[in-house]
Amino acid sequence: MKLSNRLTLKQRKVVAGYLFSLPFILGFTLFFIYPFIQAFIFSLSQLSLTREGFELSFSGLQNYYYAINVHGQFFRVYIETILNMFVNVPLVLAFSFFTAMILNQKFKGRFLARLIFFLPVIMGAGIIIQLEMTDMVNQLMHQARGAGFVFGGAGLRNVLMNAQLPEPLIEFVLNAVNRIPDIINASGIQILIFLAGLQSIPPSIYEAADVEGASRWESFWLITLPLLSPIIITNAVYTIIDTFVTPSNELVMLIRSVRLDGNHGVSMAMSVLYFLVIILILILVLKIANRWVFYQE
Repeated sequence: MKLSNRLTLKQRKVVAGYLFSLPFILGFTLFFIYPFIQAFIFSLSQLSLTREGFELSFSGLQNYYYAINVHGQFFRVYIETILNMFVNVPLVLAFSFFTAMILNQKFKGRFLARLIFFLPVIMGAGIIIQLEMTDMVNQLMHQARGAGFVFGGAGLRNVLMNAQLPEPLIEFVLNAVNRIPDIINASGIQILIFLAGLQSIPPSIYEAADVEGASRWESFWLITLPLLSPIIITNAVYTIIDTFVTPSNELVMLIRSVRLDGNHGVSMAMSVLYFLVIILILILVLKIANRWVFYQE
């Protein structure tokens, strides 16, 4: 008698669930848990290379102390990276959501427009980034960013000050304008996810709202936004992780340079500190976001 015939329906569902999850469990264990434990052990040790491989000598929290209190750049870059994340993530989400709303409309050349907005994903590939380092256009973009981009100069500041906006809001807007190239570059995947979410909303819901006399604004707040709230959380988590691990991240480059200098233990301590703050931020975001996310049954 076959094994499947001796199992109840519930037991077969349980087995199918474990088999479905098995690739993730194996990948998570082999490619995350094991390397993380090894990195944590390295962060508590002094590593020296030998002919046979390497030797570890336990040093306690010395590498963590050196990273935070002795290293001249790590703590400053660490704090700046976290603060930049709190600025970048809302801007990327707002830009990608607004762009997806536009690309979801019917107009001539929509396919080409969607293709153009997905180009940053291709441009973000590792080999392209290496090519960008010597690209003249990219250098001009960096120069423009350093000069306050196109609209980030004194003219825009005067316009905002004449509008009597609060000084913190003016600084935030100017900072956001200066980041436009980075925001566009980081929004390709999020735009696609928002587009998929918008197209999954049944048109019958909007038709019923029209019959009830709802305005476009009311349809957006009462239908589009609640139904897209799980997609917004997904994009928020993706954007946070993408911001922290992008190869152009200054802290990632700093940790890599410390490792290349032979300070393996210190670089592992920096990596663990970086990992812990990413996990903490993700937990806080999910805790806060789950209060207002709407899941359609």
